[in-house]
Amino acid sequence: MSCDILCLGEPLVEFNQVDGPEWRQGFGGDVSNVAVAAARQGARAGIATRLGDDGFGRALMEMWAAEGVDTSAVSYDAHAPTGLYFVRHGPEGHAFEYRRSGSAASGMTGETLPRGAIAASGTLHLSGITQAISASARVASVAAMEAARVAGARISYDPNLRLALWPLEEARPVIFDALSRADVALPGLEDARSLTGLTDPHEILAEIQARGPKIVALTLGKDGVLIGVEGRVTEVASLAVDAVDATGAGDCFDGAFLARLAAGDDPVEAGRYAVAAAALSTTDYGAVAPIPYADAVTAALRASGAEA
Repeated sequence: MSCDILCLGEPLVEFNQVDGPEWRQGFGGDVSNVAVAAARQGARAGIATRLGDDGFGRALMEMWAAEGVDTSAVSYDAHAPTGLYFVRHGPEGHAFEYRRSGSAASGMTGETLPRGAIAASGTLHLSGITQAISASARVASVAAMEAARVAGARISYDPNLRLALWPLEEARPVIFDALSRADVALPGLEDARSLTGLTDPHEILAEIQARGPKIVALTLGKDGVLIGVEGRVTEVASLAVDAVDATGAGDCFDGAFLARLAAGDDPVEAGRYAVAAAALSTTDYGAVAPIPYADAVTAALRASGAEA
């Protein structure tokens, strides 16, 4: 199956502590979240990854099947586990703990890439996390972008800086190189501040645009998004919601934004839709469960007076 959006990286099984000692199982991993978000908006989304041959890997496959995410580019590794992560909530927000070292996805190499699926996709999406999980995954990420470029696919990239995975000095040149290869850049403000050393969102957006992406969507959390296209910058406000958990909100934005681009929206229209989807995703716990479907996003936009 050809995909509008093929997401390359590491999925994770999530355990979210929401009430005392009880843990709620869910699913996460940035590119998996993006694929689900895109699928819920009606895009043909796929995931390209490696899973452990274990119960957690099979649970991910069942989730993707239920979500309509294509898994033909997923393979199993009998010698490595599926990654896990845990989310604790407290007065200062949420804290993450990961069990992903040596995961099956981190064993990605240029040789294991599903090149046929990449060539058949409209957009290849990956992130800084895809690159940070291992040296071989970093090499595979560059090879995937090169394959997408040769095939004429659009390349989408979210820096998604995680300093627990690699130090800033190591991450910065790798991420800047990826941005130079991307057609669409989807940075978050705090990550972009760390990477560029700048603080003003407009200056940051200009710095990222200068590195090559034709479209830059700089997400600003509850303040919405800045959309930059060929020198034109548009501020798009978010929706006001009662947020309880922002886990995966940036991934939801990415998936919704890419889905709307695939559907033919211009970047500003796509940004308006995606910030609404991301805001709605913060109204419950977890990365995947609260991702809204298209009808809920459309209704929220209409209720707010924005065009759907």
